[in-house]
Amino acid sequence: MASGIGVGVTAQNFGWTHAGRSRRALEGLTFHIEPGERVLLAGDSGSGKSTLLAALAGVLGGSEEGHQEGEILLRSRNFSEAPGHNIPVGLLLQDPDAQVISARVGDDVAFGCENLGIEREEIWSRVEEALDLVGLDVPLDHPTERLSGGQKQRLALAGVMAMRPGLILLDEPTANLDPEGAKDIVKAVAGVAEATGVTLIVVEHQYQAWEGVLDRALLVEHGRLVADSSFAEVVETRKITGLPEAQPVAGAEPALFSRELLTRFGPPRSYELPRGHSTVITGENGAGKTTWLMTVAGLLPARGGEIGLHDAVRQGIKGDPHDWKSADLARRIGFVFQNPEHQFVARTVAEEMRVGPGVMARGKKDASTDRRVEELLERLRLTHLVNANPFTLSGGEKRRLSVATALVAAPEVLLLDEPTFGQDPTTFAELVRMLRDIASTGTTIASITHDPAFIAALGDHRIHVKAGETPGFAAGITAEGGHHA
Repeated sequence: MASGIGVGVTAQNFGWTHAGRSRRALEGLTFHIEPGERVLLAGDSGSGKSTLLAALAGVLGGSEEGHQEGEILLRSRNFSEAPGHNIPVGLLLQDPDAQVISARVGDDVAFGCENLGIEREEIWSRVEEALDLVGLDVPLDHPTERLSGGQKQRLALAGVMAMRPGLILLDEPTANLDPEGAKDIVKAVAGVAEATGVTLIVVEHQYQAWEGVLDRALLVEHGRLVADSSFAEVVETRKITGLPEAQPVAGAEPALFSRELLTRFGPPRSYELPRGHSTVITGENGAGKTTWLMTVAGLLPARGGEIGLHDAVRQGIKGDPHDWKSADLARRIGFVFQNPEHQFVARTVAEEMRVGPGVMARGKKDASTDRRVEELLERLRLTHLVNANPFTLSGGEKRRLSVATALVAAPEVLLLDEPTFGQDPTTFAELVRMLRDIASTGTTIASITHDPAFIAALGDHRIHVKAGETPGFAAGITAEGGHHA
């Protein structure tokens, strides 16, 4: 990859208030980053990190989107401009779906280069180089809609890399990746930074992955800069402690199971979820974990095989979950999507929390539901956001709200796809403890995750999904700690 020019960043008393909010998202930020520096931007969920990245990229919007104070300047060795003008800035969003532009992989990676006016021959050379760099090994004409969440993360990063910006802004780039994929991305980013001298600013909660790559850290709390120190110092102060431990399963009968289950793609799958315990589901990106989980949750139709449910889950309802009425499904099987926005339908957080109970109660008021809503909002640190639009929350806040909306219906089985995405150490620990408490009351939980700490705390039963098994074998699953598939 060709050598580039690192961009210096200067913030002078910068602040931002989102339209419709009285509370500032950012306030009085003053700092300077030299060209070529590699900086961790740390802070609690909702502290303003993603907003700051958007400001650095020049995409916060005009006065109709909010009110700005102070300024941010970007400076190369040759000139200084306001964000977004003439200096190439690459931004990887927290939600990779929000960055998918085209129907085909190659076209998507080429999109940014085309907007920069780069020659066609040069564009396709960059596209192939970027895809190789991030480890996305699919044909250029591969449909983007068929990529997993982790693969879309790689795709978005490839699009950023192909533009060869002077400043790269990464918002939790490893959050949806399996461990090997995360290592590959960090290695790729480090290689680009080393070869080009690009300035790098990374928002990340998985700090350890970036050890040796990032050397400085800015810590933001409640929209204010509270620390500017070495990477090692900040990481040491934000370690996760006091998590519960997994409880090995012994002789539990399954709450839910599949036998030779055929989904939209992949081989037949067979597995069991032990009743009243927590199961973690791991596997590389694109192996079919999400499709499989959504099928047994009744959100996608099966193409063959069997889905079985314990009588306590069925509660007298016959047939496959996919054929059930919405109200029947909501009180039996709860689901938390990988992308929180896929389950938001209301205008405020308070209204969103009452959608599920409203369906089940057919609009009737229920005092016990009101109490449960209040308890969940308080425990998940969302009380101050009850009147906010769910789509305007931070990534971590959206994730906690999506979990809360599934929990408020008190389902017998709770299925979660990457439930700790976007969480800081404090909210991560609180979410893990809450799920542990819920499992201890008899609720069956299954979570797709790549997080070692989450696995250690909630992996009573473990399922590992493998990609590329020969169709006709139910060997795509290996299990530990209970009923074996």
